[in-house]
Amino acid sequence: MGAGKSTIGRQLAKSLKRSFFDSDKEIEKRTGVSISWIFEMEGEEGFRAREQKVIAELTTLKDIVLATGGGAILAEDNRRALRAQGHVVYLAASEEQLLKRTAKDKTRPLLQTDDPQQQIIDLLEKRDPLYRSVADVVLRTGDQSIQHTVSDVIKQLEELGK
Repeated sequence: MGAGKSTIGRQLAKSLKRSFFDSDKEIEKRTGVSISWIFEMEGEEGFRAREQKVIAELTTLKDIVLATGGGAILAEDNRRALRAQGHVVYLAASEEQLLKRTAKDKTRPLLQTDDPQQQIIDLLEKRDPLYRSVADVVLRTGDQSIQHTVSDVIKQLEELGK
């Protein structure tokens, strides 16, 4: 959440001449409502069920770049689908970076709490080991440009292909 998955993913797809999909945007497109609304009406469990279905479908497509929501990694089925269908890139960011990038964003249901910083710490504690367990490439995002990050991803993906 806030690590740059959609921004980097979109630019990566453009550089690789592939189609780009964002699982959260796909859910919004299919339902006609925002992720926040789904969380409010169906809770996190309802959202996660929708997310799992969309990821299962999108990972069957060839030659795409897929950005998933930050919590997609929590479901074993999602981790399995992502690993089976391509290379997984984990864009890691520090707690400070994530807090800075998401501070004014009111569209992130899990951060609508009295202590967003502690929530980020808790989410990272749960999610980071899961991300690392499936990632082929781990890149720290931070102050470098989008293009620099995309170039680093491409370089590391090319090395995997050798």
